[in-house]
Amino acid sequence: MIKSMTGYGRFEGVVEGRQITVEIKSVNHRYFEFSSRITRGYGFLEERLKGYLQERVSRGKVDVYVSIETLEDADAQVQVNHSLAAGYVHALHELAERYNLRDDLSVSTVSRYSEIFSVHKAPEDEDAIWAVVQKGADCAMESFLAMREREGQRMKEDVISHAERILRLVDQIEERSPQTVLEYQQKLQARLEEMLADAKIDEQRILTEAAIFADKVAVAEETVRLRSHFDQMHQMLESAEPVGRKLDFLVQEMNREANTIGSKAVDSQIAYLVVDIKAEIEKIREQIQNIE
Repeated sequence: MIKSMTGYGRFEGVVEGRQITVEIKSVNHRYFEFSSRITRGYGFLEERLKGYLQERVSRGKVDVYVSIETLEDADAQVQVNHSLAAGYVHALHELAERYNLRDDLSVSTVSRYSEIFSVHKAPEDEDAIWAVVQKGADCAMESFLAMREREGQRMKEDVISHAERILRLVDQIEERSPQTVLEYQQKLQARLEEMLADAKIDEQRILTEAAIFADKVAVAEETVRLRSHFDQMHQMLESAEPVGRKLDFLVQEMNREANTIGSKAVDSQIAYLVVDIKAEIEKIREQIQNIE
């Protein structure tokens, strides 16, 4: 199924005692590009998230936001900086002695100096944390991919409509092209009759000149290749694999064939049809810039 490179998905909820938020969004990019913002202390998740995304997204600039908040009490260790605490105690005793103050030093007094304490969270199991985050990521990914598929379906329908319009224009070119040769032959004969007056016209020479002209302006090869490109495009649009890059290359080939037809055209009607074809090809190109 064709997917857009634009998508958004979000999960927010409590998973195994933790408040988890996972947000995934992506926009157009030539290749896969990953960036993340993760709650401090959980940086180890970045590589796992990148691998998780790369398995599901082949192209696009993907931004992931992950927030983790522990709701349940976690084991923590409070450590005392005894060297700093001893310094405070000594300084307080010195103040009391020097200024004849009541020495009422107590634990509660010293505890006011919070810098003598440090709190250390117990090490967390990285695999367990990833398992929790992945559950949130799975939910966000589901809506993220659904949006990309919906957008992709709309783009597919639009591309097909432009392709059908181009093929109708190609029909008109193929119908008009032989007529231009006949008109050239008639004009050539009229000019020769005018120039030679009553002299006998060499019919074979006229036919030869018309054949040379027909060879110069023949666009059958180009229109056949153009149709072949559109057949390939239809097959790609039905593919389950990412085809954005292939479609981009194919559109370049379509444009090349249209340019060749335009360069051969000596007929204003065909020239106008080629302009319309190129305009439709450009619309297709704009759409596939967002196809994965």
